[in-house]
Amino acid sequence: MTLDQFLTSLVYLGSVLVLFVIGKFVFDLLHPRFKLKEELVEKDNFAMAVTLAGYMLGLVFAIGGIMSGESNGIVNDLFDIFFFGLFAVVLLNVAGVINDKVMLYKFDNVKEIIDDRNAGTGAIVGGNYMAVGLIFAGAFSGQDGDLITGCAFWLLGQVVLILCSKIYNLSVKFDLHDEVERDNVAVGVAFAGILIATGNILRIGTSGDFESWQENLVGFAAYSALGLVILPLLRIATDRLLLPGARLTDELVNQEKPNVGAGLIEATSYVCASLLIAWIL
Repeated sequence: MTLDQFLTSLVYLGSVLVLFVIGKFVFDLLHPRFKLKEELVEKDNFAMAVTLAGYMLGLVFAIGGIMSGESNGIVNDLFDIFFFGLFAVVLLNVAGVINDKVMLYKFDNVKEIIDDRNAGTGAIVGGNYMAVGLIFAGAFSGQDGDLITGCAFWLLGQVVLILCSKIYNLSVKFDLHDEVERDNVAVGVAFAGILIATGNILRIGTSGDFESWQENLVGFAAYSALGLVILPLLRIATDRLLLPGARLTDELVNQEKPNVGAGLIEATSYVCASLLIAWIL
């Protein structure tokens, strides 16, 4: 690496750090019911820490998608980083509202995270931010697209995430909302995993150059269907292969203290599957 390349990399890194500060400021501004510093430092709110970690990772994924293309010169690159980076901050926070009002509509996310310190809810909200960032990375990558095409595929991604939550809730032998509301961290972690995995599969389905609405929509639909079908089936495989002699449902909900480790294994199996799909297809 030459000195010029090193200095250019420092400029890019600095621009990303500025976006981080802006992203945190916007997050704080849109959540007047609590003070982020107070929750993290004074109250040691782990649920809030998990939520913020997911938010920052989601922003990193989104910015990574912006920076993954070929360089158009440092001035144009910085313009793209800040323009699309700020847009990513907006869409991440919009997705937070969608998660609260549509996906986890039976309760108030802020109350669960701040008042109850529900780490299960924090895991889901954080996982949703990560999934949204991954979708953004794919939707706004490639050439020949624009804000309209990027926003269209990002919105379609939100629809698929909502469908994912519905299918997951139907495929398990418990009510997702009820378990999360009673502070079941294991279920929250497991569900966060399938959200992240779905987001990663949708990133693959939306990545690349924009060819035409028909071609790109067909590709998006194919990957969406793949994720919505394979990931729930993977839960059965996890039951049989990774936890022989036990049942995920029993470990997650049918014992006095839910097994967070089992939830983590389920979540990891989803994410691993999404990575394998990305490398194979």
